[in-house]
Amino acid sequence: MSNPSSSNQRAVYLTDVPLATARERLATALAELPDWPSHRTLRLPLDQALGRITAAPVWAELSSPHFPAAAMDGVAVSAAGTVGATETSPRHLKLDTEAIWIDTGDAMPPSTDAVIMIEDIHDRGDGTIEITAAAAPWQHVRPMGEDIVASELVLPQGRRLEPRDLGALAAAGHAEVDVVAPPRVAVIPTGSELVPVGQTPRPGELIEFNGLMLGALAETWGAETLRGGIVADDFHTIRDATEAALESADIVVINAGSSAGREDFSARVIADLGRVFVHGVAVRPGHPVVLGVARGKPVLGIPGYPVSAALTFELFVRPLIEECLGRAAPQRRTIKAVTPRQLVSHAGDDEFIRVRVGRVGDRIVAAPLERAAGVIMSLVRADGLVTVPRFSEGIAAGSEVEVELLGEAEGIQHTAVAIGSHDPALDLLASELSRRSPPMRLASTNAGSYGGLVALRRGEAHLAGCHLLDPATGVYNETDVRRVLPGRAITLVHFAQREQGLILPKGNPMGLKSLSDLARPDVRFVNRQRGAGTRMLLDHLLAREGIDPSAIEGYDREQYTHLAVAADVDSGMADAALGIRAAAHALGTDFIPVGMEQYDLVIPDEHLDHPPVAALLGILRDPTFAEAVHAMGGYDTALMGQVVAEFGADS
Repeated sequence: MSNPSSSNQRAVYLTDVPLATARERLATALAELPDWPSHRTLRLPLDQALGRITAAPVWAELSSPHFPAAAMDGVAVSAAGTVGATETSPRHLKLDTEAIWIDTGDAMPPSTDAVIMIEDIHDRGDGTIEITAAAAPWQHVRPMGEDIVASELVLPQGRRLEPRDLGALAAAGHAEVDVVAPPRVAVIPTGSELVPVGQTPRPGELIEFNGLMLGALAETWGAETLRGGIVADDFHTIRDATEAALESADIVVINAGSSAGREDFSARVIADLGRVFVHGVAVRPGHPVVLGVARGKPVLGIPGYPVSAALTFELFVRPLIEECLGRAAPQRRTIKAVTPRQLVSHAGDDEFIRVRVGRVGDRIVAAPLERAAGVIMSLVRADGLVTVPRFSEGIAAGSEVEVELLGEAEGIQHTAVAIGSHDPALDLLASELSRRSPPMRLASTNAGSYGGLVALRRGEAHLAGCHLLDPATGVYNETDVRRVLPGRAITLVHFAQREQGLILPKGNPMGLKSLSDLARPDVRFVNRQRGAGTRMLLDHLLAREGIDPSAIEGYDREQYTHLAVAADVDSGMADAALGIRAAAHALGTDFIPVGMEQYDLVIPDEHLDHPPVAALLGILRDPTFAEAVHAMGGYDTALMGQVVAEFGADS
């Protein structure tokens, strides 16, 4: 065991290797283990075997059918006894001797080899029947073994059992089947700041949900999850938990603590119990991965951020599960798409970017989601993954990319792609669309008002949320639509009037009263990104007040949504932000209004009849939806769904 006096020393990366090298080292290390992979088997009744993997080839013990059987309702006959029957010279057969009534599936009586359908028989009522055509030998008869012949292969080894397979096994005389026992995966969540699901966290505490998510992933892939309690950030405690897990698990995963911080112990725990051969893999998100072996089993340390955890769990744990099950990991479907935003490459790392996918016109668009490793909602919203290869120069906006689909591709056809200004009510609109018109959905990406218009110009979206003020005229959106989308037939549909203002900590502890207070040296501001309508509004208001943006601490610090800036204020990371009242209301912060603004949806006319877009417009014109948005706070929805302006193709 490690010296306890050194257990809190800071760890360092042992290596930083490419993904392929990390996988190769893992495979090499496992190949040296005498009992890896685990191939335990179970014998299960068929009604408990659905989804399991066959542990060996399964051979038929019984033919199906195991006797010659009638394939039609009628009479069983000897074909030789019907020779010569015609319409002009019918044959009469005695019932119970020359012709025997039979139903579909019945065993053929001795000395019979054909069935005449009941439709081709005339019952004379005197104990005989009349037939007008001869029967061919084995006519309408299922021969023994027509479906399955005893001793033939029914299912190969390594097949995941489907409902039809269970039927075939039963028909072949099996009541049970040998399957591969699911590998046992232990997930150990670590972190002194963690609290269990269902407990309300205090400041500085986080709900432990990675264990739930990772365990469910493992079970989806065919494993059994061994779930334990939260383990505090202490070397000996984590070591003891890992050692205990190794007693019963086939694969052990330590979640969090895989980096090189003061309380990151995963690498040293694995090294103390066995051997570490990778610490640090060139992937994003998920860089600080630890790969090792202990007690003859793989032990992995994966990052605590949920997106990093999910990605590295799939990259490294799923192949181990598949190996234990004796099969290769299934390949996901890939499609070609264009990306509406630049994807910047981090030098030296393969980066996996989650995207929303939808068809716009004749091409498929893959809009990137938030890339932060801690944003679990990017897992929820993602339709696919785009990989930016290491040492590349990134991917320019409008470039073609390959998307690895995380689900079914059919949803792409039923998606309305919105790129533009963020508004929390768009999430409500997306929920209503899914509820009212499944499988239609709204895929929304936050790129700012101007970014949305550019996406429309490039044909990468069906609609864009927009609130761009023309200071010269006081009119919203029309000037910029004409400028960015000249010569396009465009319809502006009103969404709502929104109240913009200063988002402040609850109680306004710094006593801020107006925009001029943002220039105080003790005030930390958080801004929206360039191209966002809120940022353009701020610049307009600052210019009107004669305030130099460079005098505002945090003017260059950017967030992409109203909820994100409100969260920064609520958490104490900023003292003020400009945003909509609905965001302040959602997080319970204070709000000082500066005015109302017009938020519209910009829709090229060629997309108005796209079924998801048409369904969205129908929802906007429903008073019950307008009432729900109004209840969010800071919205005037009196004109929701009305056409604000229309631009012809020649305007």
